[in-house]
Amino acid sequence: MFHRFSITLLATCAFALTGCELPERAEPMSAAQGVAASGCNPLFRNRFTADPAPLTVGDRLYLYAGHDEGDEGFRIDEWVAYSTTDMKHWTDHGAFMKPTDFAWAEGEAWAAEMVEKDGKFYFYVTVEHDDTHPGKAIGVAVGDSPTGPFTDARGSALILDNTDTWRTWSDIDPTVMIDDDGTPWMMWGNSNLYLARLKSNMIELDCAPRELKVTNYLEGPWLHKRDDFYYLTYASIKEPEQKAERISYATAPSVEGPWTYRGELTGAAQNSFTIHAGIEEFKGNWYFFYHNGAQAIAGREGSEFRRSVAVEPLHYGDDGSIQPIVQTRQGAGTGPCP
Repeated sequence: MFHRFSITLLATCAFALTGCELPERAEPMSAAQGVAASGCNPLFRNRFTADPAPLTVGDRLYLYAGHDEGDEGFRIDEWVAYSTTDMKHWTDHGAFMKPTDFAWAEGEAWAAEMVEKDGKFYFYVTVEHDDTHPGKAIGVAVGDSPTGPFTDARGSALILDNTDTWRTWSDIDPTVMIDDDGTPWMMWGNSNLYLARLKSNMIELDCAPRELKVTNYLEGPWLHKRDDFYYLTYASIKEPEQKAERISYATAPSVEGPWTYRGELTGAAQNSFTIHAGIEEFKGNWYFFYHNGAQAIAGREGSEFRRSVAVEPLHYGDDGSIQPIVQTRQGAGTGPCP
């Protein structure tokens, strides 16, 4: 989600994208409309969105995000969902869940991911725990459809923040992948990267978490598999020379590693310290979702705390590498961008 000790840099840092210029202003629209049919970036122009998490269900791709509303700090009170069948026309499903739907949580709809298993949909989320255990926590909700309704699957946090670290947001940004043999795995963490196997019920750990080490890791892990390669993409930073997050990636022969650093995948997002990636295959093509702070909505400028989701095509090399991603206005669109 973010690295608080770097937040003082935000007022002085702005980062340009390579490619077409993004517009300074995007007109508001009703929640029922979705977005323009071009598929250009930013994807959603009726609200600020961050921390994208894609999921393919049949012939439809769903995109889950936090609804950014902050001014001088992060304010994310709900998660929203959109879906598409063609990467151009998007249906806006609106807000489908809030952190306070977990009785033990106080708020802060940070990064989340939706996973399907046996006809059920499991939503792994980052929230602020109540004062019985201060700090962030990871919860899991369950529903019968990609847009819910969702209920707390446990009645308690799946992961509590590690009080042995120097911060109260060490346990954030869950990513869950079900391996080819049916085993579900979860990674998460800020500054520290953790891995644990889940039980088949998807709501309990099946082993003690262990810490992994990957180059320049900061937060926002995302797991996926293609052919014989397991991929871990994540928000990275090399201080002091880098002043904002970038996306790096590593590959491995299994979820448990060993993980080999493969380099930076894309640079810093425009007008945002954070950049959070989600990767998904849809109808034979791979896509890289992320956010930036480039868009204005209804007279409110984009910023570190008012971000917008974007997408780019993703391509692999013959050696299993991922080709570098250029952040553009065109995105996955095929027509002229307004």
